[in-house]
Amino acid sequence: MVLSTTGSTDLVLQITDKFKDIFGTTPIVVRSPGRVNLIGEHTDYNQGFVLPAAVNKAIYMAVDRRKDNELHFVALDLNLSYKGNLDRLVSSPMHWPDYLLGVIQQLQLLGYSPGGFNCVFGGDIPSGAGMSSSAALECATAFAMNELFGFQLDLLTMVKLSQKAENVFVGVQCGIMDQFASMFGRKNHVIRLDCQSLEYEYYPFNTDGVRIVLLDTGVKHSLASSEYNTRRRQCEAGVSLVRKHHPGVESLRDVTLAMLAEYVAPVDPLVNRRCEFVVEENARLLAATADLQRGDISAFGRKMFATHEGLSRKYEVSCPELDYLVQQVQGDPAVLGARMMGGGFGGCTINLVREEAVDALVERVAPAYQAAMNLELKVYIGQIENGTSREA
Repeated sequence: MVLSTTGSTDLVLQITDKFKDIFGTTPIVVRSPGRVNLIGEHTDYNQGFVLPAAVNKAIYMAVDRRKDNELHFVALDLNLSYKGNLDRLVSSPMHWPDYLLGVIQQLQLLGYSPGGFNCVFGGDIPSGAGMSSSAALECATAFAMNELFGFQLDLLTMVKLSQKAENVFVGVQCGIMDQFASMFGRKNHVIRLDCQSLEYEYYPFNTDGVRIVLLDTGVKHSLASSEYNTRRRQCEAGVSLVRKHHPGVESLRDVTLAMLAEYVAPVDPLVNRRCEFVVEENARLLAATADLQRGDISAFGRKMFATHEGLSRKYEVSCPELDYLVQQVQGDPAVLGARMMGGGFGGCTINLVREEAVDALVERVAPAYQAAMNLELKVYIGQIENGTSREA
């Protein structure tokens, strides 16, 4: 089943009208997109490379100043509201306000003084699909505060404070990729981001006749957050073993397969497998960007399949539902590449599919998935769009 969503113009009108109904003033409106990551998974927190892009699913946020220090937020999709005060930023039991409050706190810590404001937000980023709605919400908040209060922040500063808001206030130790892609996205381009130096380069992704298709498993296993933290510790353990012999090594970015074979494999085979995947994935990403430069999308797609194999067998962050969806498309000549996307244990597979074959693929895979997993398959057709911007 392909899910269609409300158009962006309709969403902006809906959110603006709701804002006027509740608060009686005309707001400014900011759009901040979700993201996909084509290749380079679990490399960001290991100071490696990633290859994300902003997509045509986004958070839309309407804001206007208040005359006091109060904060009034409305989450339109959840039909929930929050009231707080700038002078006392504390976590909310509802959790969703924390993404906004964390950004406000980081602005204050940087010496900026946002005033009280009203806010209504909503969007069409599918929940739990691994497209980073949380990063989009943080980036929307940072961008909206910058527009509303004239702080003149550059994009990278807003990215960094948005990431720190999630690390500190929300308490999720995410890397910087999600916020970076949401803020820096460029239409029809992917971003090769070096998570060590934050240097980045745009690569054209004008793949005529090929669509980005996300197949949503509809599951989010409880393992995800605990296993994510475990993988981080395992990678750090591998680095520590190598560093005993190479003191200059700071992360897996500095490690070679030969180092792992010599210093890690004899001590801890499991940690070695985890580290091997990350080192191989960095090399795979660099080769994949060379494929894009040559216009060889088929070679790029083959590397996506290889990434999934590594994530499933070596890094072990896949699940039966994700593996099933990749297996279903692997022999299909219309599918150039596919892999699980995101932290793992649920969410979406990302697929490069020839445009004329998308409907037939969905008609084949959806009932098979329903029969095998007793779950409805949700499908999203992605387009690569620009990053965070002002809409109105």
